[in-house]
Amino acid sequence: MFAHNGDLKDFHPLLNGAFRPVGTTDSERAFCYILQQLRARFGEQRPALDALRSALSALVHEIATHGTFNMLLSSGGELFAHCSTNLFYLVRQHPFDTAKLSDEDVSVDFSQVTTPNDRVAIIVTQPLTTNEQWTAFLPGELKLFIDGCPQA
Repeated sequence: MFAHNGDLKDFHPLLNGAFRPVGTTDSERAFCYILQQLRARFGEQRPALDALRSALSALVHEIATHGTFNMLLSSGGELFAHCSTNLFYLVRQHPFDTAKLSDEDVSVDFSQVTTPNDRVAIIVTQPLTTNEQWTAFLPGELKLFIDGCPQA
């Protein structure tokens, strides 16, 4: 899974591997470039998490020199999030509380739709609720989340 929020100017990397954009967006070019560079560095073998984190850090910083690059990348097991301008995260876990949306007069009681074993990280460009403590990313920061928890 890959998601990108931003605008990359003059970002036209050489894509000469197996990963090619289907369309013409900067998000597709960035995703293909990241995959191509990871394959070039690690081949077909999944790298150790620290090596992957280090490689991704260098790649996202390189891409971010072309403009705004807020990005999420996940293999399904871990989630990497890079902040170029504005990103915030919140971890919801037991005991769950009621969240009050910031843009509507709506509340959601998460204790009614979760179990004590559930945990989730929510990553957004602007906080979604008014009664929860959102943590801001630093510009240029790459964070790793595993099982809904930020890793040091």
